[in-house]
Amino acid sequence: MSLELLPLSFGTAMEAIELVRARLLRATAALNAIQANYAVAGGNAVAVWVARVDRTAIPFTQDVDILVRRSEFDQIRAALESAGFVYRHLRGIDVFLDGPNGRPRNGIHLIYANEQVRPGEPAPNPDPSDSERADEDFRILSLDALVQIKLTALREKDVDHLQLMLELGLIDRTWLDRVLPSLRDRLLQIIDPSELG
Repeated sequence: MSLELLPLSFGTAMEAIELVRARLLRATAALNAIQANYAVAGGNAVAVWVARVDRTAIPFTQDVDILVRRSEFDQIRAALESAGFVYRHLRGIDVFLDGPNGRPRNGIHLIYANEQVRPGEPAPNPDPSDSERADEDFRILSLDALVQIKLTALREKDVDHLQLMLELGLIDRTWLDRVLPSLRDRLLQIIDPSELG
């Protein structure tokens, strides 16, 4: 089987980024219309915070993670479906595909507030009330809440995001006293692993 490649194009790469932005804005506009409690999380939240310091360091992500309260799921589902998204429950995740032919990796992924994603995690997800309004009129996790969710998940991409925030000065050693005690050693591992022995 041979792989069919598209022509080399910087424009195609930039179009992919714009499609994520448009998807995020369409979803958050639908959530704003019903006054849902939500906050953009994940890589897009990291990108917005990083852009405040260094636009050249912005990481790219294809999906859109949105933190919501599970009690509002029915209203949120109806709002997103009215905006053209198609609901699927895939591998334990509530995903809204961008149309019937959308792909999960390009979808809207719901994350539930005040819950642990996996049993035994050191902290629950924050609440969407711990957020700020971005200038495009959507809610985004506060930096503290974003660091909390990244330290709790601590997948490879979360570590990469935290190291980027550390490199840019968004977080530093003083954050050891700002994070939840259950997350302190995880942050110390990123700041200075030699201190953990």
